[in-house]
Amino acid sequence: MAAPAGHLRPGRYLAFFALIVVALYALVFFTGSGKPTPKLGIDLQGGTRVTLTARNPDGGDPPRESLEQARSIIERRVNGIGVSGTEVVLDGSNVVITVPGEQGDQAKNLGKTAKLGFRKVVTSQPVTPVQQPSTPPASGAPSSAPSAPPASPGASAPPSSPANGGGGAAGAPQQQPGENSDEKTKREIEEARNLRQNPDLLSTDQAKQAAAAEKAFAALNCDPKIADPLVGNDLTDKPLVACGDKNTMKYLLEPEFLPGTEISDASSIYDTQNSQWVVNLNFKGEGSRIWGDFTSKNVQKQAAFVLDTQVVSAPTIQAAILGGQTQITGRFSQTEAKDLADVLKYGSLPLSFESSDATTVSATLGLASLQAGLIAGGIGLLAVFIYCMFYYRLLGLLTILSLGLSFAIVYGVLVLLGRWIGYTLDLAGVAGLIIAIGITADSFVIYFERLKDEIREGRTFRSAVPRGWSRAQRTILAADAVSFLAAAILYLLAVGDVKGFAFTLGMSTVLDLVVVYLVTHPLVAMVSRSKSKFLSNPKNLGLGAVQEVGSDRKAARAVPGRTNVKEA
Repeated sequence: MAAPAGHLRPGRYLAFFALIVVALYALVFFTGSGKPTPKLGIDLQGGTRVTLTARNPDGGDPPRESLEQARSIIERRVNGIGVSGTEVVLDGSNVVITVPGEQGDQAKNLGKTAKLGFRKVVTSQPVTPVQQPSTPPASGAPSSAPSAPPASPGASAPPSSPANGGGGAAGAPQQQPGENSDEKTKREIEEARNLRQNPDLLSTDQAKQAAAAEKAFAALNCDPKIADPLVGNDLTDKPLVACGDKNTMKYLLEPEFLPGTEISDASSIYDTQNSQWVVNLNFKGEGSRIWGDFTSKNVQKQAAFVLDTQVVSAPTIQAAILGGQTQITGRFSQTEAKDLADVLKYGSLPLSFESSDATTVSATLGLASLQAGLIAGGIGLLAVFIYCMFYYRLLGLLTILSLGLSFAIVYGVLVLLGRWIGYTLDLAGVAGLIIAIGITADSFVIYFERLKDEIREGRTFRSAVPRGWSRAQRTILAADAVSFLAAAILYLLAVGDVKGFAFTLGMSTVLDLVVVYLVTHPLVAMVSRSKSKFLSNPKNLGLGAVQEVGSDRKAARAVPGRTNVKEA
């Protein structure tokens, strides 16, 4: 049986809700360094969306497991470099990185896949220098030095060596008769790409591999407008021809002897002795052993540090490097050294990627989207207000007040979630909030219609409130439980923007219960106890009129066979 009307103490519930609001907005205004506004997604404030397309050397579809691993590693890199509000999702064989705000350059840098490997240099050779606007072309091998800690012997760069059996220097291919420059460039690009499909280079016969690698080395042109980043191939157990030292050198390399996954840590520091930025590497146990064995057996030979089929550094080993510590040097700027250390620290990817699309969404478009969402929400609220005032009269005012307080709670929670977990509000999230207006209004309708039922049965407004609430709250809980369960399942199964919709819908559903229990019901209870005849009159509240008990008895006696009617 429902508790008597006097059992509820509305003041306590309202005071508790007020305490929640005060505490919430104290956190909003007095904690954190950001503005007291929610973080907005790329579709509301603009930003950058980068699509990375997986490249499988054998031409087949990349394994799903490798794609998931790549996505996880890129997400760790994002968190490690402090890019907030970024989303990393899989779209088929693509990895899509979405960064809101003015962090687009960082998002584009995340496209560096950092598939690092260590290979022995068979031969190296300078190529026709590629003119660069800011850095004059350099000749000779790079001055790079992997080394142990300072007490250990270092390494020095070797002089340039001619190609062994490579057929001489390989400058840009000559233009064919009757061929314009555009046609020549297209032909060169196609020839370079065809190298990675060379059946001899990809065969299991080592003699054929060596001959094909030397042929590819001789034909390699390191002009970035011509050369394919995966020229030859990027299979770890096959030879590789690659460019390095800002495309002024080309290399013929043996199969990989040490993968970048054996790196345990990486950091960038400034080497004051040599006045250059370097990247320090620490190897894991097995990687340390392999690196120590290689440097012990290959003193005075070159080892290439290959990052995404580009030679980052290829120094000469001066002495055995034991202990698992070494350095990468390569004429890095401070930013380049830090970027390289970051991507190495957070993992080498199991696949190579190319940036197939980088879209910048303007803030103007985002502002227009936000305004459209706010207008849609405002129209929805206005429609609910008009309906409540027309149908429920004074109770409509309580509905409007409850919706306003619900919005205040939701807004404060969105601001804090943006600061604490980097949650960003996008258009899908705004749609979830608009739908939540209807869910909250449904709770009020359920409650008020139950009150109407009690009034029709002959009870006074005061006695109808506790009985109506006892029955209505079960329906409200069941309806909100279904909505929350649907939002939770959608959040777990969905990707991308749909997650934002599900999150805001589920959050708003929970906060709806808070408002209904701590605000709406206590306020209705307070009105029912009012001594004002105007406020206690159900007609003024849109609940209809109380039927007279006497008229009910006369109607009951008029029904044949019905006796012993008890007073409601």
